[in-house]
Amino acid sequence: MRYIDEESVPSLKPIPGVDLNRWVRTVLERFGNPQIQDRLARICEDTSDHIPKFLLPVVCSQLKNGGSVAVAAAIVASWARYAEGVDENGDVIDVKDPLQDVLMAAARRQASRPLSFVENTTVFGDLAQSRDFSDAYIQSLSTLRRYVARAALRSV
Repeated sequence: MRYIDEESVPSLKPIPGVDLNRWVRTVLERFGNPQIQDRLARICEDTSDHIPKFLLPVVCSQLKNGGSVAVAAAIVASWARYAEGVDENGDVIDVKDPLQDVLMAAARRQASRPLSFVENTTVFGDLAQSRDFSDAYIQSLSTLRRYVARAALRSV
């Protein structure tokens, strides 16, 4: 909810007669329906097609307006950690993405160059140059490395 309340909804233009916060909660209730089942692996597929369309415009709007990008940076850091292709237990992750080779190579360089993943200008533009974003991204990536993913999520 923090992403929605503090980052996403503030980046949207108001729609007359629509309470965006209420609308988002209605959508989330529908997604919370146990009858709607989706595999995490399928949701993670083709992330390079989804993040630039849905998340990065929010980041750019927030940066332009001085808003928070902490949760969005954590989402990107989680994606980068996933793109390393090995989970926290050392098990191989079958990454499926049109930019798989490029992104996985960049993600694997993060141990020595933390911003290598977001330095891909094809996906992220000049976002790595933003101190507000890059600081939040590096902090989230560090948290993901220090703790298991669920603990890192709780810290956000």
